[in-house]
Amino acid sequence: MLYGITAAATALLLSALLAGVLRTPALRLGITDRRRRRPLPLSGGTAVALATVLVAAGADAAGLLPLGAGVGRVVAAAGCVALLGLAADLRRLRWWVTPAGTAVAAGFVVPYEETGAAAGAAAVAWIAVATTVFRGLDHADGLAGAVGAVGAFGVAACATAELMDGLAALMGVLAAALAGFLLHNWFPARAGLGSAGALFTGFLLASSAVFVRAGQGIGAGVAVLYALTAIACADAALVVLGRRLDRRAVTRGRPDHLGHRMRRLGLAPRAVPVLLGAGSAGGVLVAVCVHTGRLSPGAAWWVAAAAAVPVLVLVRRPVTPVFRPRQRVASASSQVSEQLRVRSG
Repeated sequence: MLYGITAAATALLLSALLAGVLRTPALRLGITDRRRRRPLPLSGGTAVALATVLVAAGADAAGLLPLGAGVGRVVAAAGCVALLGLAADLRRLRWWVTPAGTAVAAGFVVPYEETGAAAGAAAVAWIAVATTVFRGLDHADGLAGAVGAVGAFGVAACATAELMDGLAALMGVLAAALAGFLLHNWFPARAGLGSAGALFTGFLLASSAVFVRAGQGIGAGVAVLYALTAIACADAALVVLGRRLDRRAVTRGRPDHLGHRMRRLGLAPRAVPVLLGAGSAGGVLVAVCVHTGRLSPGAAWWVAAAAAVPVLVLVRRPVTPVFRPRQRVASASSQVSEQLRVRSG
């Protein structure tokens, strides 16, 4: 217990330190968020990945928190996925490259001896999809970090119930690393997560959840895996449905994610990650209760119904930029001045 707390505290401090130190190199190398008016260095992803891998591998090598062979493969594969995400941050890749690479990495970590061939193939597909949809949460300050930390606590609770101490410790380290990153990512963000951090976090959460549920009931497993990722799934469903209704390409990026549309309702930037983090906590609580047998797998339908409400409410919200009143006044004044100048000329 003491070693786990020490490892988590170390990961938190190391992640916070690296996220700040790596800001300048990220700016110089052009590893920035291209969707913002001012460049936002994506140093948080590298910080979270390095802090998690270094602390987990160091504690395992020292014999303080033995991870086990299977969990060690998960950490190594997550590191490879983070490198793929870093390549995506450096230059634009085709939309299918990161899901395909994630699926290949997932193929090396699924415990086929416990899942079987068919369920193992389904687990590989689910890990790739869950990682991809989690990446979509990196569109608002503090959102991906908050949802990821909540999800890590949920997987840790499920692992603890199965006496998987190494996996539970790894999830605690991941949650702490995300907490350290959030010190730089809370609005207004000074560092972003980027594809490297989002893919690393999503892959580690999804593959760890598969490890916990391997060899158990399929129905309950589907319920647990969905409830752990309900917010990310709702965001993906909203994006796909909205773009299809607008007859736009699903793979073409737009400011139409869950956080974007919630901002159009007038919510403050800090309120978005708080509300969605609370929603994620509700889904995680249901997942833990289903995993431990305190709730039936049917409880996941309540999570799905609750997640469907914001999707249906927000799918028709406009996603075009909304100017502030002061900007509208300034724009109108400039138009009047231009018309007077033309007439006088």
